[in-house]
Amino acid sequence: MAAESKRDQLIKTALELFYRDGFKATGIDKILAEAGVAKMTLYKHFPSKEALICAVLRRRDEEFRDWAMKYVETHAATPRERLLALFDAHYNWFSERNFRGCLFLNAAAEFAGNTESITAIALEHKKLLHGYIRGLASATGAHNPDELADWLLLLLDGAISGAQLTMTADWAMHAKGAAARLIDSAATPPLQPGTG
Repeated sequence: MAAESKRDQLIKTALELFYRDGFKATGIDKILAEAGVAKMTLYKHFPSKEALICAVLRRRDEEFRDWAMKYVETHAATPRERLLALFDAHYNWFSERNFRGCLFLNAAAEFAGNTESITAIALEHKKLLHGYIRGLASATGAHNPDELADWLLLLLDGAISGAQLTMTADWAMHAKGAAARLIDSAATPPLQPGTG
């Protein structure tokens, strides 16, 4: 097994275990046993558990955004439809048997105020998603695409939390209904003072 593939195997295994069992509850020995990798190899690539967690979060960010964008691009044609397709993608994700919520929100909750590098990566993931949503919002003709992106990301995160708490995917569709109203209202220019 090549050194790079061992690194990838460690990240893949750690991602599965962290997502299923949590970051603090998952020990290095468990990751090594599941990955079939020696401790020396682990520390060759990751000097600490924190470094491994950071690598896992970066990998999850790439995979999640690639997955979401591919879904949106292949299932919708217009910017409005693409914004709403994000909620369909989340519905599919929530319906997966191993759904355990958002790894980034989970990381932020477990390491709140304790580990800047981990929370910074979690925040960066949300900023990148916001930027993607903002681009679609701008393409719809929204009069304030930043604000619309804020609202839609808030709906997505709320749906994730609801789905994680209740283990039901319907939260994505509830959020999608609210999103459609927000998108349509954002495309209407706000009333100017003295004209309403």
